[in-house]
Amino acid sequence: MRKHIGMTCFLQSCLCLFAVLLLVSNATACTVFAITPGASEDGSMYVGHTNDGVGKDWRNIDDISILYVPAADHAPGEKRPVFFDPDSGSDAAGGEDSSDSHLILGYIDQVPHTYAYYTGSYGMMNERQLLSAECTEYARVELDAAEGKRIFYSSELSNVALERCTKAREAIELVGGLIDTYGYYGTGETLVFADPEEAWVIEICSSLDPEDGGGLWVAQKIPDGEVFVAANEFRIREIVPENPDLIYSKDLFNRLEKAGVWSPADGTLDWLETVSYGEYAHPYYSLMRVWRIQDRLAPSLNLSPYVENSYTKAYPFTVTPDEKVNLTGAFSLFRDHYEGTDFDLSAGTAAGPFGNPYRYLGPDDAHTNFQNESYMEVRPGANPRPVSAVFCSYSYVAQARSSLPDPVGGVLWFGPAVAYETVYAPIYAGSTNVSAAYATGDRSKYDYDTAYWTFDFLTNWAMLRYDAMIDAITAKQGELEAESIVLVQETDGRAAELIAAGDSEGAARLLTDVTVTRGDEIIDEWHSLTGTLIVTYSNGLITDPATEAVEEPGYPAWWLNETGYQYGPRVYELDDLHAAGGLNYTGSSVWVPKNASFADIRDLI
Repeated sequence: MRKHIGMTCFLQSCLCLFAVLLLVSNATACTVFAITPGASEDGSMYVGHTNDGVGKDWRNIDDISILYVPAADHAPGEKRPVFFDPDSGSDAAGGEDSSDSHLILGYIDQVPHTYAYYTGSYGMMNERQLLSAECTEYARVELDAAEGKRIFYSSELSNVALERCTKAREAIELVGGLIDTYGYYGTGETLVFADPEEAWVIEICSSLDPEDGGGLWVAQKIPDGEVFVAANEFRIREIVPENPDLIYSKDLFNRLEKAGVWSPADGTLDWLETVSYGEYAHPYYSLMRVWRIQDRLAPSLNLSPYVENSYTKAYPFTVTPDEKVNLTGAFSLFRDHYEGTDFDLSAGTAAGPFGNPYRYLGPDDAHTNFQNESYMEVRPGANPRPVSAVFCSYSYVAQARSSLPDPVGGVLWFGPAVAYETVYAPIYAGSTNVSAAYATGDRSKYDYDTAYWTFDFLTNWAMLRYDAMIDAITAKQGELEAESIVLVQETDGRAAELIAAGDSEGAARLLTDVTVTRGDEIIDEWHSLTGTLIVTYSNGLITDPATEAVEEPGYPAWWLNETGYQYGPRVYELDDLHAAGGLNYTGSSVWVPKNASFADIRDLI
């Protein structure tokens, strides 16, 4: 358990709070999914999350590492501090960070026992197979934190839920009660909670009345056999009283009516339209990702990527997949740049000569102040937002299995850095440690030994000649993940046998050893692959490390044509060459007399 910070430190922290809240902070902009047991091939529950953002999180460290929080017993009367999250506002890259952002906004009563869990920017999985994921949404009102009045953001809500709950509905009810009692600040948020049998989603925003200390929230059950997807836009729509699959904040209807944003005369309350402007940044930023994953899972629905506006109902809350999803299929949902669609980021001039699917963020990609009640700014130069974003800190697919004991059934498949080029490593719910490489890291300091930099470096190196390197990367990725899946299958049986025999400590040692050792092995393998690809593709050449043969591949013909470099400086009459039309690159050269006129040369080429 984190240390209880003393009252003196608490008072000093509160004095800094107002100044800290004025700083630009960096909330995440993520993609999440939940695949229920009836929709998965082996009956597993899967919850996925990409942590796409820049900046320090509630731990006051960079958001690129994973933290194990052990189980703990607590004395009567003990209090749990609630930490301020500097990631609770805008996620514009380059925002300032406070040197002392580890503030305590308040305390809640501690419980006698808290469960062990894994967390990063947000809670991920606890020892009882409770899973969680998060994504940020654009709410109409996003209030600042206020000591003793609005003390919770989604990060600490997810952590408290994993500390105290074993079931998804229990987590939803706890989180909702904490918001009602202690208030909510920051961006709109979605949290997914799932246990081995049931999954729920809760969507949260600040109260529309600044004088109202609480927040607003609604929660909806994800039907078994269905898949839920969210990507920086609220997904819950009609709030119908007495619906057993809906839970919502106390006095929700009265508070919205009092705020003047809804009345019974308007008909059924639409949560998204009432509390949010919809898209998180620009058209084709949020809903595009929802479309992509739903369309990949259920192509029979013939969903269109083109919609009228942010409030479209073209994409259902959940979909039934055409084919049940297995673990590698769940991984693949995060590895997507819209390949094969009209929005394919790996094709066209913008991808460069070598199919680089990543785009640098610019001012027109910012998530702030682009729309209000009446207007939306149409910005130049923004790109579609892919599921696999180059600014990803980490991603994971958390797995829960009802057929196995909790320490064995829960597996957090954790991938550092960008999802498309990462390797998902298994971390058991019953493990009490992770590879040291996964537990440390700072984005502002390159460190060869950290998991984040191990993977992020190779992604950036691959951008030099992506189409050539990506095959080697995905081949090794597939090999390592296949080995891990076999390892987990073998370990499941051994650990379950130990637990059945009453040797829970032996099972914990086994699960921890497998988790740590496999993490170390994956890092070593990726370092080796990186070294090979550095040698092979340095300086624009292709060098065979084994034979030392060197190729000079140059650029593809289509790109030479697109860039006006069909023939380059091959004749002295460059002005005439540039003025000539229709000179497409063919890959062939011609021999001409040295005294040939440009007209003669033009006819030949």
